[in-house]
Amino acid sequence: MKKMTLAVDTMGGDLGPSAAVEGAFRAAQEFPQANLLLVGPEEILAQEMRKHGDNAHISILHAPEVIDPGEAPTTAIREKKASSIVMGLRAVKNGEAQGFVSAGSTGALLTGATLIIGRQPGIERPALGTLLPTAKGFVLLIDSGANMDCKPAYLLQFGQLGAEYMQKVMGIASPRVGLVNVGAEAEKGNAATKEAYPLLADSGLNFAGNIEGREIPAGAVDVAVCDGFTGNVILKFTEGFAKTMMGMIKTELMATFISKMGALLAKGAFGKLKTRFDYREVGGAPFLGLKSLVVKAHGSSDALAFKNAIRQCVIYNEGRNTHGI
Repeated sequence: MKKMTLAVDTMGGDLGPSAAVEGAFRAAQEFPQANLLLVGPEEILAQEMRKHGDNAHISILHAPEVIDPGEAPTTAIREKKASSIVMGLRAVKNGEAQGFVSAGSTGALLTGATLIIGRQPGIERPALGTLLPTAKGFVLLIDSGANMDCKPAYLLQFGQLGAEYMQKVMGIASPRVGLVNVGAEAEKGNAATKEAYPLLADSGLNFAGNIEGREIPAGAVDVAVCDGFTGNVILKFTEGFAKTMMGMIKTELMATFISKMGALLAKGAFGKLKTRFDYREVGGAPFLGLKSLVVKAHGSSDALAFKNAIRQCVIYNEGRNTHGI
């Protein structure tokens, strides 16, 4: 079992360093092949670590500054060189870590990762990939928020990056790649999707053609390619719809005595369904196209979410060592 070191930004999430530190301790127990580097103010982190006892696989990288969500990404990265995001990314750049997890500003994280870690050769724009539950498993939605405007060549690269991730990390032999559009016909869509269609069709990918939004949750494809604006709308709608539907179902089940009895009998099934739509179970969204893996965790990540974001880095690096990605 090859050892790896993963850096964790402890200062970016809404719940503060306590959630990140607890998540790191959970991950250290579950993934002994990973050493974890907690990035943030040393005094604060040392205090948090004392709550969980000693662990030889966890250490601290002192970073006294914090980048706030409202700061301009490029300015923050350049001026706050001692921030937890910049210090964590530099640890990856310098080879001190093989992956980085942060629940901080998406813009600052993407800007910093691109400037500090750098893109893979031939990749013009890194993309944010989010795993969404479907009737058949999961679909990788790419891009889900990093690039608002995309050239056709970007969409082709998103398809290639997404297919590689699903193949070598999620274990799908020949991932089906679809281009998110308003119709199945090749001539449908805006200028970018019309030009991207033949690029994807001739790419050698297992291209399934255009897919409409309603086909995504049915599991029509394993990789759904789109620009970051469209992807983020799909992502936020899915999150809100799932939460609203679970609430509506709960209200109806609690309405009468008979429905309550039915709810009790179906409690296990509803629990499994709720888990599938829980972002904490996935942990975060990887920025694909960088030289090393950076995982963007949800801003409101708790300890479970941080643990599973670290898990993504572990699986990615093990796949990289095995398959050379």
